[in-house]
Amino acid sequence: MGASSSSLLDESKISYIRGRTEAELKNFSPHYRRQSCVAFFCHLKDEVEQHRAGQAQLLKQKEPPQASEVLYKDSMLYFDDNRKWRERFVVVRADYSLELHDSQESYTKGTPARHKLLPTGGAVLTSEEKYTAAVDKAFPDLNGSKEEPSVPVVAVPGPLPVYLRLPYRRDSYFCFQQEEKRARFVSILNDCVRHQNQDYLKSMACEVQGFLKAIHFYRQEKGHYESWDMLMGHDCEVLANLVMEELLPSLQTELLPKLKGKKPERKRLWFATVETTYELVHEQLREGLESLKNECRDATKLQEAIIRSDMDQIINSQTFLETKLQVLVSEPAMKYSSESVAPYLTSILEELMGPVSAGFQAVRLLLEDELTRVCKDFPQGGDTEELQSALQQAGRDRVEDCYQHVNVLKEQLQELRNRFKFSNSTRVVHCTQNQMQQLMENAVYTFELLLQAALKDKPDKQGSVMEKAKLRVLKQFDYDSSTVRKKIFQDALLDITLPAIRRNLAPGCKTELQKFEQFIFADYTNFVQVENIYENILLNLLNNEVNKVVKEAASLKKNNLFADSTDLQCVSQSSLADSRTPPLSAPSSPPQVLAFKPAVQKISSPSGGTVSEDTHQTHETSVIPTVKITVSSPESAEPTSPLNVAESQPDVPPTLPNNSSPILEVAETDVSSTKPETIVCAEDSSSPQPETRSEVKEDDVTSVSSDQAPVPLADACETLTVEADEESKDASAPQSEIKEECVHTVQPDARLTINAEVLPDGCVDGTDANEHSVDNKVCEAAPSSDENSNGTQDSPAVDASPALDSVPDGPEGGAVALTSELENHSGIADTDSPEDTADSVYAIRDLIMEVIEVEDIIRPCDENQH
Repeated sequence: MGASSSSLLDESKISYIRGRTEAELKNFSPHYRRQSCVAFFCHLKDEVEQHRAGQAQLLKQKEPPQASEVLYKDSMLYFDDNRKWRERFVVVRADYSLELHDSQESYTKGTPARHKLLPTGGAVLTSEEKYTAAVDKAFPDLNGSKEEPSVPVVAVPGPLPVYLRLPYRRDSYFCFQQEEKRARFVSILNDCVRHQNQDYLKSMACEVQGFLKAIHFYRQEKGHYESWDMLMGHDCEVLANLVMEELLPSLQTELLPKLKGKKPERKRLWFATVETTYELVHEQLREGLESLKNECRDATKLQEAIIRSDMDQIINSQTFLETKLQVLVSEPAMKYSSESVAPYLTSILEELMGPVSAGFQAVRLLLEDELTRVCKDFPQGGDTEELQSALQQAGRDRVEDCYQHVNVLKEQLQELRNRFKFSNSTRVVHCTQNQMQQLMENAVYTFELLLQAALKDKPDKQGSVMEKAKLRVLKQFDYDSSTVRKKIFQDALLDITLPAIRRNLAPGCKTELQKFEQFIFADYTNFVQVENIYENILLNLLNNEVNKVVKEAASLKKNNLFADSTDLQCVSQSSLADSRTPPLSAPSSPPQVLAFKPAVQKISSPSGGTVSEDTHQTHETSVIPTVKITVSSPESAEPTSPLNVAESQPDVPPTLPNNSSPILEVAETDVSSTKPETIVCAEDSSSPQPETRSEVKEDDVTSVSSDQAPVPLADACETLTVEADEESKDASAPQSEIKEECVHTVQPDARLTINAEVLPDGCVDGTDANEHSVDNKVCEAAPSSDENSNGTQDSPAVDASPALDSVPDGPEGGAVALTSELENHSGIADTDSPEDTADSVYAIRDLIMEVIEVEDIIRPCDENQH
């Protein structure tokens, strides 16, 4: 805290500190040696099996900047080592370290910084009262005396101070004259604290993972199973924190009674002693840990050949040992988890979801505002460098407000101390805020990439291109936000509850683990550790319970989470030429048009009819079917596919030809939406337009072949399509084709389903009028044709229902059954009799009218409302 170098340490105390530090490092070394070998084996195993770390996201991520890149620089008052306020030029590098220069001129000349500050574990405070309270809390006053409020620790020369409270080290003080400058510095300083705390720990390098595992098992050896709140910073800082945690109790017992004078003087002397102790410990550990790391690097290099040649045998040894350990661990672990952990997972998740989701929603609103501002202010044909500069500053001044939504977790999670002994809420907060910052940066970078490519191709359409890029980025942000939040919830639930299972099982299982070492081949003992297999069993067991809870939360639309998708069909595009929207994109952003057509598997029947059944279901709760009915002649030379996009036509009553043999094709698709969408009705043109077929806009619809995995829909829709091919008695007579397509508004609670009796899951055998036969063969869709050998002419398209108003909210989970006279028929007649053909066509028309009537009941048409 203070600047004085005086302390209570004499030579004997210094020797004692050095001895304790050496002993801690010696006890830690065996754990590090074992875990470095295991981590190296896991690294090579992932390399061979080509495992990819991380979770796929849609937004593009910029390459991390060089450590020397400057993120912030400004002049401010700083309280230096001489206990005097001096003006210093502060520079923040991309490694989130602070450099203090004498002046901007000395920095420009390349003069080395006077002081380099690493704010690991720091707390940024902007009021003297809060800072004084933090200092008093850190001072172990044995007397517990109630004294008058002490004088300020530092006399601040300006109205806007900034205090940086650091554990075990000297605090730092800054001062500003303008609120805007202080807010910007506080924001960047908080970024430095968060990244200094977490960036090293989230590294997937095998050396880092080995170190973290070694710390974990070393603390367990001492009886500490809970999540550690001082696990922050680089390896040497983490180990120094561990040694200080062991040293401080003995120093307090010995030195605190010797403190004399008033409380401010006692505090100053105590914090100076702690600072000196930390410097001694850190310096000694830096040398010893570096030597240990070099030793382990050399050892793992020698073992690489054995690992690569015996990879399969080592994996088999791991599997065999895991099977043996399952017998010991599974029953008590599942019993304790089901009784003392699983019942509380849902309530813990509820506590997490509110603040975390509020923070990400605030970031989304900020992103939308900033992109809208850029689209509005950027001039037509403006300089791209100006655009990049504007995007770099997007949201920086306001993002700190978004982080405040998550800070409440520090208080809410305090209630978990009693049951789970969880005290590391700061880590949850910092990890969440880092993810919010990363997602914001990814969105801005993706927007920039989209514009760069699109403005080169269409410089004259800058306004529409920028608006389109904004909408795409927002949809991709929604998907990535859901993915990131679910990962945050899973990690937090494991971090909170897993230590309780370890602590409960330790007395009965830990002593038995040594007996299982006999199942490991002697040559593989460096790569297969019983304690690691034991931990993995517990982790997998709890992870299954956590995943159930998170998936259940994702199924509730109130949480605005998307269900998991095994295949990510869409990736972030660098060009706006492809208008595909990301899967599972949030419906909160304005819809444009139908983005995807679901994959459909078609099943043929002997009568020539086809039943097309959509194999894909989206992950939202509201389910609306898409019904597609195709009527065509079985004798046509080549079947035709319906157009993907139909043009608008006036409203006329629907008509169907009576002399064509029907082929029924019905597709059912589950589509969801959480807000009303704009209603669009589209129809075929009355005249043949082959150009329209070949030049369908990608913005309107994208067709997916039946052999591909289903692709989630971006917009909620319901489509009714009727197509009839009329066979003329004369060879020169043209065929007619009628198509009707409507895209309707869908409320989240409204749900339409198709009666299973109407649409059987199989092929309908038309040879027998009294029974159905299911054909399990999946037939590919017939190729589309723009021209027929006999000539083709489109009949005027019709619209069965006018534009509809928004649908009133229906009951939750409500469903409307669509039935028709087709229920009375077991198949489709395979005769060409005009009477049978007419009856079938009438039946299809009646089905369409019943669908329209149901639509009018749920969502009244305009003409019926007057």
